[in-house]
Amino acid sequence: MITTPTPTDVHAEEVYSPEVTKTRQPEYSVHPLFLNRWSPRSYANRPVSDEVLHTVLEAARWAPSSSNQQPWRFYVAKEKAEHELFQSFLKPRNKLWAVNAPVLILVASQNVKENGDPNGAHAFDTGAAWAAIALQARLLGLSTRAIGGFEQEAARELLQVPANISLHAVIALGYRGELESLDPSFHEQEKPNTRRPLRESILPIPVNGEGESELEQE
Repeated sequence: MITTPTPTDVHAEEVYSPEVTKTRQPEYSVHPLFLNRWSPRSYANRPVSDEVLHTVLEAARWAPSSSNQQPWRFYVAKEKAEHELFQSFLKPRNKLWAVNAPVLILVASQNVKENGDPNGAHAFDTGAAWAAIALQARLLGLSTRAIGGFEQEAARELLQVPANISLHAVIALGYRGELESLDPSFHEQEKPNTRRPLRESILPIPVNGEGESELEQE
């Protein structure tokens, strides 16, 4: 039986979940929320209330953005007809599991500023909004998984997306289901993954001809 935190369980994210400690060990003491959040493909046959959905999107509303442009936009599929429309532009392998997620959110962004100038930060800022969605969902006991495998041109046509809107990823949102609900080909992957060492993400800054960072010297 899968147990997930509830909105009233204020201690839910104060410790590392046993399932993540098998593959995830932080190098520094980050809050357990960051490790406990991962991206399952299994979803339970349980609806997501409007209150919970809007709470997740409210977290995204407060993400940081350049000049407070707030470029993120969301196409939210919750009703059956909306869900079927989204399924029509997902790639086949993603349909195998995403069909069970009660909510699908196409994350998009307005690629121009309010004055019409290009917004070079629109994708960067919208990434912050997606992170807020993922973390708020986890706090409410839900799972999320981003889907990059979808037909963008088909999505644009079906949703009548204007040119000033860029499409990024479809987010599956819902309560986590049992492993048995997944196509067997996904079973081995249905576990928290790990991360490369922090030092490999920090690029050197050449100073006096030397480009080795402090972390690389450790």
